[in-house]
Amino acid sequence: MKTKLMLVVMLAAVGCKKEEAASTTAPAAAAKKSVKIGVLTDMSGLYADLAGPGSVEAAKMAVEDFGGKLGDLPIEVVSADHQNKPDIGSNLARQWMDVDGVDVIVDVPTSSVALAVSELVKQKDKVFLASGPGSTDLTGKACSPNTVHWAYDTYALANGTGKAVVQAGGDTWFFLTADYAFGQALERDTSAVVTATGGKVLGSVKHPLNASDFSSFLLQAQSSKAKIIGLANAGGDTINAIKAAHEFGLTKGGQQKLAGLLVFITDIHALGLETAQGLNLTTAYYWDRDDQTRAFAKRFAPKVKDHMPTMVQGGVYASVLHYLKARQALGAGNTSGAAIVAKMRELPSQDPIFGAGTIRADGRHVHKMYLYEVKAPADSKGPWDYYKLVREIPAEEAFLPLEKSVCSLVKK
Repeated sequence: MKTKLMLVVMLAAVGCKKEEAASTTAPAAAAKKSVKIGVLTDMSGLYADLAGPGSVEAAKMAVEDFGGKLGDLPIEVVSADHQNKPDIGSNLARQWMDVDGVDVIVDVPTSSVALAVSELVKQKDKVFLASGPGSTDLTGKACSPNTVHWAYDTYALANGTGKAVVQAGGDTWFFLTADYAFGQALERDTSAVVTATGGKVLGSVKHPLNASDFSSFLLQAQSSKAKIIGLANAGGDTINAIKAAHEFGLTKGGQQKLAGLLVFITDIHALGLETAQGLNLTTAYYWDRDDQTRAFAKRFAPKVKDHMPTMVQGGVYASVLHYLKARQALGAGNTSGAAIVAKMRELPSQDPIFGAGTIRADGRHVHKMYLYEVKAPADSKGPWDYYKLVREIPAEEAFLPLEKSVCSLVKK
């Protein structure tokens, strides 16, 4: 009886091992049939306009422009809504990589979700192309050999808008900060720039993500007497904060001004020029900058309710295109994420959104940034004609100098 029982246990163990082997080889088999790009984004929340469905279309445009195949393998684009929640984002990413054979995850607005996904991707040796999140931690203390941070980050935003506002006389600040990783990083980086440029931070208040009422936060900002109310938030939160400030008449007397530290063209469109005029903002992409940016926008707009693309959506296009070029140069059979990112760093990038760029050892893609001012209604010549250029920021100035990086991948 004892011998029979031992035999049953041994057979069960063998069966389990066979099932485990089958489950671990399933993604590999799926990967051989196609190259899968997973757009993990906010499809229905406060970042849906600046990323969301537009990011999915941008990825599809990159695949189309590349030719639709990598060697003999067709390229597929799949998408999912992370709902701006790290646990949901992590579970979706794990399912994609473990079961569905996804090779690369792109976009991921919301820095807290992105930081969780970046760690998972490193564990699975896949690739993460981050254009939606802003936290500099992605290329700093949480940097990874499998992650590339495209488009923008909180240092570039602070270095553009923050510095310009202080130099123009806005030397006292109070922050309205979204209470999660991105908002905290943006307040931190902008505070450092304000102080270094000779300004002073008088205080800050944290608000929840997707806040419905900004009145109490704005009253605290008003009572601070700061010249500048820095909006360390994004998407729907930025729109609602600016609308509420306008309704309160907070900036009417000219004693206080708003500084939108992360503002997208879709935000300006939602606000209207009457409300948004005069805002300074820093961005990596404006659709009407040159012939190439206009040509891309003309192709993109009909796919997404005639909206012009944001720099996040442009970052999805550019990063996916460069990823595919690197995989082609490396050989389609090499699926190691770290090896692919190493090849991406080796090759200079060139695309109609950002022009020429490079990827540093910390995973930061560097390119020019631009400081714009929102036009007054009378100065706009037509739909989506919203910005006038204040300053072009060279790539070497826009992002944190590599010698100041705390990334473990950077050789000191």
